[in-house]
Amino acid sequence: MKSGYLSEFFTGVAIKALTAVEADPARSHQHEFNGNQELIRVFGRATEKHSYPARFIYLAGGDQEPVVEDASVTWYDARQRHASRTEHRLYFPTTAVSLCAAEADLLVLAKRQDGTVLVIVAQGQSTLANQLQWLFGLPNTPCLGFLIREDLETEQDRLQFASTFILEQLGIVVETTEEAWLDNMLGKFGGSFPTTRIFSAYARATLPELSPQDDPDAALMAWMEREEILFRTLEKHLLKERLAQGFTEDTEGFLQFALSVLNRRKSRVGLALENHLEVVFTDNKILHSRTAATEGKAKPDFLFPGGRHYHDQTVDAGLLTMLGVKSTCKERWRQVLAEAKRIDTKHLLTLEPAISKDQTREMEHHRLQLVLPKKLHQTYSPDQATRLMDLASFIQLVRDRQFLFRRTR
Repeated sequence: MKSGYLSEFFTGVAIKALTAVEADPARSHQHEFNGNQELIRVFGRATEKHSYPARFIYLAGGDQEPVVEDASVTWYDARQRHASRTEHRLYFPTTAVSLCAAEADLLVLAKRQDGTVLVIVAQGQSTLANQLQWLFGLPNTPCLGFLIREDLETEQDRLQFASTFILEQLGIVVETTEEAWLDNMLGKFGGSFPTTRIFSAYARATLPELSPQDDPDAALMAWMEREEILFRTLEKHLLKERLAQGFTEDTEGFLQFALSVLNRRKSRVGLALENHLEVVFTDNKILHSRTAATEGKAKPDFLFPGGRHYHDQTVDAGLLTMLGVKSTCKERWRQVLAEAKRIDTKHLLTLEPAISKDQTREMEHHRLQLVLPKKLHQTYSPDQATRLMDLASFIQLVRDRQFLFRRTR
């Protein structure tokens, strides 16, 4: 096991596309995965029946919540007493997850370091299926037989922003902290959380060597990763202090406290991303407005050159640019389409890795251009990557338009 890699959480992973027999209870009642040779590499040779505590997860994609159920799986050799043959099988019970599964869905069997097993089923060809295949370094065209990964300490397996994001969707929290900064944060912020804008500025200040002018893509990702680590460090300390005080019989107080923690986590990432982008645009001398109103109640995250120019009908619409910002897309990307009606082609910056081909094709159909930091392009298929825009290219596009805009004034 090596800290900072997938091996910190898993000892082995098996992945395949579900067949009709495995997914459809009307076709078979065996409730077993056959893996005589492949699965032995993950679970070892069975000398007797062995049950593993298991968490079953079904990922439908979109904005649907995962289906989760705890049960167990049993690993055994159906021909244990045969003189020369083995027939290893992994038995699984009927669960809410198995009832959701369909032919061609992606199956991931992941044996964890604590001896438990994750049984993950993701809708076939979905964004979540793509993300799992990228996370475990396996082809995005799974075959009917199991593909196995045992060595989870390669460069591909190093924990980074994208892999941490995917793991947390599986309920695995990567507790990366930086205790060396804790005393400084406690002194600076008085033992509480500052506003997101102040905290984002603090995170950037800890990386003074980065230049958003030289490499805006690298700067944005480094700032986001550093802020995430610092936030988790401070949060862990403050949560420990609050929990130590106890809630006695104040159930309502505990629930409100837990809800505030979850809400802060959800809202912070999106705001942090906007905060860092605002600095990138300012340092690159790009004229912009943040959340300026366009039509009705619509307020795009960023307008270029600005809100005043957008409402000036003498400004050529071809010189206007809008950028929506969403740390994750899911189905919320459609919200961007209704913003800034004067602008035909919208731009959307996201940090979501490995969005499905179906979804990126639909975005293109609606004239929505995806913008991702360059580091995340590797999570997409080669043909998708050719149609992605990185942050540096987006800045150059806006800079060129603003040059033309100034010439018309």
